[in-house]
Amino acid sequence: MAEDNDNRDESTPKPPGVVTPADSTGTPPSSSIPDAGELAGADAEKAAMVEQAKSRVAAVKESLGEQSAQPSPTAPGVPKAPVKKKEEAPKPTDASDNQLVRKLKGTFNSMVGEATEFIGQISIRIEPSGIVGVCNFLRDDPETRFNYLSDLTCVHFPMRQEAPLEIVYNLYSISRNERVRLKVSIAEGASIDSVTGVWPTANWMEREVYDLFGVSFRNHPDLRRLLLPPDWEGHPLRKDYPLEFIENEWTRKHLPEMTEVQREQLEQRRAYGLEILSVPQERMMREILQLGKEVMPKDK
Repeated sequence: MAEDNDNRDESTPKPPGVVTPADSTGTPPSSSIPDAGELAGADAEKAAMVEQAKSRVAAVKESLGEQSAQPSPTAPGVPKAPVKKKEEAPKPTDASDNQLVRKLKGTFNSMVGEATEFIGQISIRIEPSGIVGVCNFLRDDPETRFNYLSDLTCVHFPMRQEAPLEIVYNLYSISRNERVRLKVSIAEGASIDSVTGVWPTANWMEREVYDLFGVSFRNHPDLRRLLLPPDWEGHPLRKDYPLEFIENEWTRKHLPEMTEVQREQLEQRRAYGLEILSVPQERMMREILQLGKEVMPKDK
């Protein structure tokens, strides 16, 4: 019976992980030794995993070698990649074939100069002597009906020695929902006809241009300064006008004298960007402008 039990133990397969105890001589039974096929499969799987690891290491080394072989974009002597050019901004185009421009040229001939179009806006250059006639035509013609003067302003071009001042008229047709811009260039000290007879709203607009740019308008009903005192020197919106505070005849005539300490305090306040009207003398100037007060000389 003992022999039969030993044979059954040797012939019955053991589940994985179960170790058969050795006999009294210390020799493990034959059933505990794995089959040669199992050993060969485990070795093959292990060898495949090793080969995969070696392949991954070789691929990483190869990629690192390629990167080191390529020149660095910041290395000296390596040309930089070309910079992609930005899209060009829209530019003015010739508008001489525009229907409105052709109509004006057919009516006023040499009074109408070059015409350009920029982002759907037509700009037409007009001779100074023809501005009133052109404005009347654009207002009354049934095909144009520019019955609203939306803006009248000026631009100063100091580099243009012959005609540094350019008057700009922005017209709008309410019924047709269209706009047109007229430009008139004049010389320094020259005057131009007023368009208050065409659009009454030009009254204060021309006064503002007269005040801040020094352009004189003929036949204006009340041409006087609008924002600055009548005896102020200079025109602040010209590009050659200084930005910082200046002393002129008006300030010497109307503002009280300041001591050195007060003047130093004023300069410090301006340097730090504090409120300009922060000292009594400047507040007094504000009251003079708002209330029309006359400055009385100090009692001595």
